[in-house]
Amino acid sequence: MGNCYLLRTPPLKTPSRCGLKKGIHSMFSCNDDPTLLFLSERFHPSARHSRLQLARPLKNVPSHRSVTSVLCIVLLTLVASAFIDRATAADKSSKRRVRLGDPSLTAGIPGTGPLTGAQLSKWINNPANHVPLDFKLPLGLAAGKGDVQGVKSNPLTRAKIELGRQLFFDKRLSSDNTISCASCHQPGHGYAAATRFGVGVDGQTGDVNSPVAYNRILSSRQFWDGRAASLEDQAVGPIAAPIEMGNTHEQAVATVKANDGYKKQFDAIYPNEGVTIDNIGKSIATFERTLVTAPSPFDFAEALKPYANYDAADFEEMKSDDPKEFARYTRLKAAAAANPMSESARRGRDLFFSDRANCSACHVGANLTDESFHNIGIGMDASIPKMGRFTVTKDPKDKGAFKTPTVRNVASSAPYMHDGSLATLEDVVEHYAIGGTPNPWLSKDIVKLNLSPQDKADLVAFMKACSGPLPRVNSERLPQ
Repeated sequence: MGNCYLLRTPPLKTPSRCGLKKGIHSMFSCNDDPTLLFLSERFHPSARHSRLQLARPLKNVPSHRSVTSVLCIVLLTLVASAFIDRATAADKSSKRRVRLGDPSLTAGIPGTGPLTGAQLSKWINNPANHVPLDFKLPLGLAAGKGDVQGVKSNPLTRAKIELGRQLFFDKRLSSDNTISCASCHQPGHGYAAATRFGVGVDGQTGDVNSPVAYNRILSSRQFWDGRAASLEDQAVGPIAAPIEMGNTHEQAVATVKANDGYKKQFDAIYPNEGVTIDNIGKSIATFERTLVTAPSPFDFAEALKPYANYDAADFEEMKSDDPKEFARYTRLKAAAAANPMSESARRGRDLFFSDRANCSACHVGANLTDESFHNIGIGMDASIPKMGRFTVTKDPKDKGAFKTPTVRNVASSAPYMHDGSLATLEDVVEHYAIGGTPNPWLSKDIVKLNLSPQDKADLVAFMKACSGPLPRVNSERLPQ
């Protein structure tokens, strides 16, 4: 058979107590088989770039070893090595990623005082600001990475995020320069409004509560009735709403286009298109997708649960076999200690996800919402109740159904429900406890709950424990 060699691959350092085996350390290969040489060269063009290290020739290898057996062994070696290479590449790639919530994304163009033309030109002429971001979600939300919406057709770039930030806070998009997106989605009030209904131009009010504008990266249909198919559609809707910003899309485009600072940015970000109402929507939506909740006490507690049954020996072995995993555990433990869940919140968490309270029938997933529409009885005792999703679908089963809001950071965005009729989280829990407001289309999941005063307090404590910091956002430094 010719000379056979021992091929060595680096060990895969994984904790055996987690059910993972250590990597393949050695395999056999023969250097006189053209198939094996082809495979080796294909996966490892040169020893200099290969993770396979050629060791000394092995003597006294049985000559009856079949080529087929050797081929299988070598293929296993190459697959293991390719896995290691991919893992290494993924690790290097992750280091280049930016985590949403990073303050550099929403800090505005670098500088102090009014935004100058020179600062703006330097910003838009930097190619790095136009590269689509390889991003990751914060702990907690990261479980929903498969539900990320809109970024394939509208990639996130630093330049586009910054343009959207400027537009989000710019009152010149309204008919009388008094209302911006931030007027109803206030950073200081959980990107909602403290009033029961949104307040628009000339002090006009509508009849729905302002929904929150964070964690929209995990949301498709927008507004309480889901009439906007995307965040881009939602972003431009209020501009032309008579009781909100009271403008027209045409006038808004003309206003933005007449501003040299805005025009330069649109021309750079959207070549051959420039300022259009669709591109205004894309920019605002891109900024809003960076508004994500950071990990909450609930998230840290959940992240530590896989380690609950580890003993001291397990942690010692992890420390030795997988230092990265041990470092992650140590960080999580410290974060959980700094952001603890109270015993009441822990009881509330168990009740929230139990069949008894059944809150997770709708409040489920990484963002604690099913992104769907339900009739829970709110407002259905009015003389002419709002029909919610039915106005869009015309399907009778959607009568009185409104979109499920997220529980994340809910403590910061009172009042609650689509009509702002519930002032506190205690009021919210009480509404569910009594079984909602009876009506012909009430969801089957809304039933009277047998909750004690302590149960109700625990549910409120849990919802408060779902709060994490929001990104620091610069609301100033807009184009002059």
